[in-house]
Amino acid sequence: MSINNPYAQYKQNSVNTATPEELTLMLYNGAIKFAKLARINMEEKNIQETSNNLVKSQAIIDELNFTLNMDYELSENLRNLYDFIKEQLVETNIKKDTKILDGIIPIIEGMRDTWKEAMAVVKEEKMKSKTAEAN
Repeated sequence: MSINNPYAQYKQNSVNTATPEELTLMLYNGAIKFAKLARINMEEKNIQETSNNLVKSQAIIDELNFTLNMDYELSENLRNLYDFIKEQLVETNIKKDTKILDGIIPIIEGMRDTWKEAMAVVKEEKMKSKTAEAN
């Protein structure tokens, strides 16, 4: 990272100061971003960039999968979903088929949106708890 690049410095600071919940949200957003870029690259017939962006999206899905806390029953379902998404990303990379990608981007977006809602609920509960403690 260049010290002369304020944007890169800001991004690095954002990651370094983010909570685990915020990092998970960043990962979801990254997976979506790279999947959408891959779709654009496919339409432009840019095979190398398509592959690069699909691999980036796969790596993010792997990270989400590897960091699951398997102490919860829900984690097994998430693991299966992450495995499915990764398989679809690999198949998309092999076949260069936008229809496959069009089927999984909404799934990742739905997972991201659910995560954002859960973060908001937890934040609201914490605020209520602090208010109750102050009274």
